[in-house]
Amino acid sequence: MKIAFIGDIVGKPGRLMVKRYLPKLRDRYKIDLVIANYENASHGFGLTKKNADELLGYGIDLLSGGNHSFDKKEIVSLFESYPIIRPLNYPDAAPGKGVYRSEIAGVPFALINLLGHFAMPPVDNPFVKVRDAVKQLRCEGVRHIVIDMHAEASAEKQALLHLLKSDVSGIMGTHTHVPTDDLSIVEGCCYVTDVGLTGCRDGIIGMKSKEPLDRFLTGIGAHYDIPDKCKTVFRAVVFELDAQGYCIDAQRVTIYDRDHEYVVPAWIE
Repeated sequence: MKIAFIGDIVGKPGRLMVKRYLPKLRDRYKIDLVIANYENASHGFGLTKKNADELLGYGIDLLSGGNHSFDKKEIVSLFESYPIIRPLNYPDAAPGKGVYRSEIAGVPFALINLLGHFAMPPVDNPFVKVRDAVKQLRCEGVRHIVIDMHAEASAEKQALLHLLKSDVSGIMGTHTHVPTDDLSIVEGCCYVTDVGLTGCRDGIIGMKSKEPLDRFLTGIGAHYDIPDKCKTVFRAVVFELDAQGYCIDAQRVTIYDRDHEYVVPAWIE
């Protein structure tokens, strides 16, 4: 089973990069499943139905969220009929679900979305919730399990690796929008602290630089906005799982707006 995971898609520039490069990526690597993080896809905050249809039409199969999952209230109606999930450790009363189960070429598969604690909205303990969810999935015979860990703190993502590295197929870090160089395969688990954004690369975390700079200089917040024109990047992690759900190969694929492509293989422990 070959999976491609795209990190935070930020606004229209990110969506257009998915449109341009995902079909080529799917064809070249013979990908069976594409997962992407949607929480910044609609002008930087949340996801609309229009943009959900757009991204799914470009070849994305599953969409996972984060702390901006509920910024666009129309997403609530999408949870019932679209392959879209929100973090598992939101309170149980919240709309949507945190685990998506399906079959890929006849093989049971599960995607789990998780939200960290540091600098995030109040949520349930991510480590306890995901430990119990993974245990239940494995008891039911699911061995191909991927987690989107949406967290600010690198330590939380690394802690999750040490908690579950023998029990899940992959842990993909999202949220910071800044890619890390630690793509690795640890005891059969594909891990990266942060995949990085797909979208504008010459501002601040995919946004115009003025508002973040004003906030840092004055302490006064302002609404972040997506540039009308910018230099862009497409980022994905492509990894292969064997019949038992262990990762046997992985690479980071980075494509800049002038078709400059860089592929870096994972370090295998």
